[in-house]
Amino acid sequence: MSHSQAGEVATYFTRGNRQLVSGAVLVDASLPELYTDEEIARLVAANKPQVDAAKADPSTKENRQLIATAENYAPMHQAYHQVSWPDSVPATVIVSEKTPFDGSPEDAQLWRDAAAAFAGPDRTLITAEGSSHDIPIERPDLVLSEIEKMATARG
Repeated sequence: MSHSQAGEVATYFTRGNRQLVSGAVLVDASLPELYTDEEIARLVAANKPQVDAAKADPSTKENRQLIATAENYAPMHQAYHQVSWPDSVPATVIVSEKTPFDGSPEDAQLWRDAAAAFAGPDRTLITAEGSSHDIPIERPDLVLSEIEKMATARG
C-alpha cells in the first residue's frame, strides 16, 4: 500500500522490482498521469507564495526542506510523468472524493482524472465517497478490504 506521494516511490520500486511485487493498493496516490507540463506549472505557481516566504526566512528546518523540494519539483515531476506502472503488476487505486486539492476544484478534478487515466487491464479504480485525502485515517476499513482482496487474488 502507498498513500499520497508514496505513489511515486511505489511506482519506481515496482518498475525496478517487478518480481517482488505481485499487486499494489495505491491510496490517493500521486500518479504519473497527473504531471503534465501544464499541471506542474500550475502547482509551482500555486505554491510560489509559500516558497517565497520560506526563502525569506531559511533559518528553520521546515523552510529549508520546502525550498529544496520546490527547487527539484518541476524536473522531478517532468521525469515522473514519463514513467508508467508495469502492466504485469495489478493495482487498485483508491481515490478520495475531495482529493489533496480540495481548495482548487480544477486541480481536484485533474487528480481524479489522473486516477481514472491510470485504469487499465488488472487495475481497479475505487472512489472513497465523502473522504478527504486522509483515506487511511477516515476509511481504514476500505483500505484494509482492498489490501485483503489484492492479497487473496494474488496469493
